[in-house]
Amino acid sequence: MVALPRLMVAAAASGHGKTTVATGLMAALARAGHAVSGHKVGPDYIDPGYHALATGRPGRNLDPHLVGEERLVPLLLHGARGADLAVIEGVMGLYDGQIGGDGFASTAHVAAVTRTPVVLVVDISSASRTIAATIHGLCTWSQPPVDVVGVILNKAGSPRHAEEVVRSIGDRLPVLGILERDDGIEAPSRHLGLVPAAERGDAAAALDRLAAQIAEKVDLERVVRLASAAPDLHVRAWDPAEALGFEARSARTSTNSGALVVEVRGAPATSLETSEERRGFEARFARTSTTESGARTSTTKSRAVIAVAGGRAFTFRYAETVELLRAAGAEVVDFDPLTDTRLPEGTTGLYLGGGFPEMHAAELGANERLRRDIRTAIQRGLPTVAECAGLLYLCESVRGPDGPAVPMVGAVDAVAEMAPRLTLAYRTATAATDNLLTREGEEITGHEFHRTHLTRAHTGAAAWHLPHAEGIATASLHASYLHTHWAGHPQLAARFVAAASKHRGPDLRHHGDKEATAGLVDLAVNVFDGPRPTWLDRALRESIEAADAYPDVSEAERAVAEKHGRDADDVLATAGAAEAFTLIARLREWRHPVVVHPQFTEPEVALRAAGHTPGQVVLTHDDGFRLRPEDVPDDADLVVIGNPTNPTGVRHPADTIRSLARSDRLVVVDEAFLDDDVETLADQRHPGIVVLRSLTKIWSIPGIRAGYLLGDPDTVAQLREHQTPWSVSAPAIAALVATSTERARDEARRRADELEQRRRHLEDGLREIGIETVPSTAPYVLARTGTGTREALQGLGFAVRRADTFPGLTDEWVRISARRKSVTDDLLGALRSLHPVLRKPVGIRHSGATVTPL
Repeated sequence: MVALPRLMVAAAASGHGKTTVATGLMAALARAGHAVSGHKVGPDYIDPGYHALATGRPGRNLDPHLVGEERLVPLLLHGARGADLAVIEGVMGLYDGQIGGDGFASTAHVAAVTRTPVVLVVDISSASRTIAATIHGLCTWSQPPVDVVGVILNKAGSPRHAEEVVRSIGDRLPVLGILERDDGIEAPSRHLGLVPAAERGDAAAALDRLAAQIAEKVDLERVVRLASAAPDLHVRAWDPAEALGFEARSARTSTNSGALVVEVRGAPATSLETSEERRGFEARFARTSTTESGARTSTTKSRAVIAVAGGRAFTFRYAETVELLRAAGAEVVDFDPLTDTRLPEGTTGLYLGGGFPEMHAAELGANERLRRDIRTAIQRGLPTVAECAGLLYLCESVRGPDGPAVPMVGAVDAVAEMAPRLTLAYRTATAATDNLLTREGEEITGHEFHRTHLTRAHTGAAAWHLPHAEGIATASLHASYLHTHWAGHPQLAARFVAAASKHRGPDLRHHGDKEATAGLVDLAVNVFDGPRPTWLDRALRESIEAADAYPDVSEAERAVAEKHGRDADDVLATAGAAEAFTLIARLREWRHPVVVHPQFTEPEVALRAAGHTPGQVVLTHDDGFRLRPEDVPDDADLVVIGNPTNPTGVRHPADTIRSLARSDRLVVVDEAFLDDDVETLADQRHPGIVVLRSLTKIWSIPGIRAGYLLGDPDTVAQLREHQTPWSVSAPAIAALVATSTERARDEARRRADELEQRRRHLEDGLREIGIETVPSTAPYVLARTGTGTREALQGLGFAVRRADTFPGLTDEWVRISARRKSVTDDLLGALRSLHPVLRKPVGIRHSGATVTPL
C-alpha cells in the first residue's frame, strides 16, 4: 500500500490552459518546498519538458495505449519515487481519448485507473453562466466515472466576469483560483504545438513569473489538502530492472515455441523468442544490485556505450527509455548533434529520438564532421535506433518550413520535406522482419507525431507493416516515424543493448599477421613466400655496415625516380606505406577526406589519428567492387583508393582514377600490390595525384619497412616537411636502391608471373568446390566461404585473413593469399571437407555503392 498525494489537471477541451496551470502549479508547489513529480497523460513530449523545468525532476508520461493499462499505476509510483506530491496534466478534453476507443487513453481513463482526484481548468473568456453547465456535465458524465474535486477558472475578463461565473457554480464545486488574461505566460507555438522548453532561452524566466501568479491566485494549501485525500495505491512501483526480467515471479519455457516467458509483477509477460536471445538475456541480467532509490540495476559489466542525442534539436524521448538502457547494463552518454563534432568516445550504440531537426536543419547540416562520423559508424554496422526526428536526421537531406533542402547524415536513402498535413495518430504496428529491435510478426504499440514525409523512397526492408511504411529496419539499424514507449515493450531495450554490447565495428588496426600464428600454414599474410634474391640479401647486409652514419635517402630517391622515368623531386622515400599515409593525413586540415572501401585500412587509421573524420565510399559486391567516379562526393578534398584494392583484388582503370583529380583535391593511389605496371599511375606526373608503393610484399621484407611516394614536386616538398628526420633506415634505403635496377625489374616481372599462376590455380580450385570469388588481379583472392569457415580452418591448421575488419565486408568472406601449388592444394582439401557443412547460400544484398555525400 502506497500513499501518494496527487491531482489530475483536466479541461473541457484543448486550449483551456491545462499546460499553463499544471506547469504553474508544479512550479509554485516546488517553490513552496514540496518535492513535486510531474506527469502527462498521452504521448506528448513537449509538456513534460516544461514539467521537468518546473519541478527539477524528469517529466513522465502515462499512456495506456503505449504501455498498457496495467502499467499506469506502477509507472506513476516510479516517477513519483521520492516526491511528496504528484501533479498529472491531462490531454485534450477530459473524456477525449483514442478515436473509436470509447474514451480509451483519455484523461478520465487514466484518472480512473490511477484513482486520481481531478481539478478542472476552464477557459471562461467567452462565457459566464454557461460555464456552470459545462462543469456540471463534466462532473456527472460517468464514462468512466472520475472524482472532480475543484476548478480553476482561466482567462477571466474582469472581476465582475469572474464573480458571475463563481456565483453560477455555487457550492457545487470549490473554486481553487481565478487567473486573468495574461498572454505573457503562454508558451509560443508552431507546427507541432508548443515550442519545447529546451529551445526557449526565456523559459526559466517565464516559469518564475507563472509560478508567482499561480501562488498568488490559486489556493495552494487547499490544492495540497485535496491531493492528500487521494486514496492509497496497492501495487508496486515500476522498476526498469524488474521490467527486463530481474527477480521475475516465475520463468518457464513454453512447450510450443521454446521462448522464455518472464512474468513480471503487475505486467504482461515479456517473450524472448530465440534461444540465442534467451541465453544473452539470462547472462546479461543474472545479477542485480540496489541503488539508493531502491531501483535494481544490473551489476554485470557491459561493453555497451550508447550515445543518446539531446540538445535543442532532439528533445523527444521518454525518461524510462534511458532508465531501461542503463538497467540493461549500458552506459548512456548524452551528446548534442548541434554542437558536438564526434560521437562520444567508445560509442557502440546510437539512439536518435524525436525532436525538430527541420527547425534546426541549417545548424545540423553545418556540423559536417559529426554527420560524417555518424554516417561512417552506421555503415560499419553501429546499432542505431532512430525515431521520427532521428529518421529525418539520417536522411540525405531535410527541407525546413521556409528554406532550401539541407544535407543531413545520408545513412538512409531518402529525402524529407514538410508535409501539407500533420500526422498524429496512435498505431499498433507489426514488425515486417527480424531486425535490430523486433522480430517478424511482433506487435508494438506506438504513435506518430510529425509534419514531414519522405519524398523519395529508401531502399531496404520496411520497419513496420503500416499504411505508409516509411522507415527501414536491418540487423543494425531501426529508423521509422513510429514513437514507442519502451516501458511497454522492454524487450526492445534488451535487444538494443545486447547488439550494442557486441558491436565493435571493423577493427581497422587488424592485419593479416595476427592470423598467422605459430603452427598454422600462413595464407593470411600477403608476402611472397619464396626466398629473397641473393643480391637483395647482400645489399641489406652491407647496409648494416653503414649504420654508424645517419641515413641519407637522396641516392634511393634518385634510383626510384630513374626507375619510373621521373624527376628526383617527384619522389619521397618513406618507412613503408604506413608512414606515407600518416604524412598525408597530417598534410592539411582536410575538410572532407574520403576513403574508398573495402580496402587497406591504414589510411583511415592515419586520418583518424590526425583528428579527421573520414567519410567512406563503400563499394559493393553487386557492382563487382568497382568504383564509379560519381560515387565520390563532389566536395571531397582527399580521396584514398587502392589499386589493385586490398582485399578484393579489383584493379580500377587508370582513366577512372585520373577522372577523380581536381584542382582542389588530392587523390592518393595505393599501388602496393601493383607489380605488373598495368593501369599504373606511377610512371607519369599527374596533377593532384599521389602514388604510393611498397617493397614489403613482392620482395618479402616486411620487417624493413621500405616504400616511397610519387607526386608533384610541391606536394612532395610539403610532405617532406612533415616527415620525421631519418625515418627511413639504412636497410630500407639499400632495398630501394637495389630493387630499382634493371635486374630487379626482371626479377619483379618473374615473381609477378609466378604469383598470377598461383592465384589462378587458387581461383580454379575454389570455383570447383563451388565457392564464390571476386575476380582478382592481385596475389590474393577474396572468397565467400561462409560464416565460421575461417575458425574451422584454423582448427585444421590453416590461417586465412579475416575480411570482416574491412568496412563493407562481413565474416562470410575471407582473403586467401596465393601460395605454391602444394600449399594451395592442401587448403583446397581442407575446404572440401568443410564446405558442405559451413558455407551458407546467403548473399549480401546491396542496391549499389553506399555513398557518403554531403
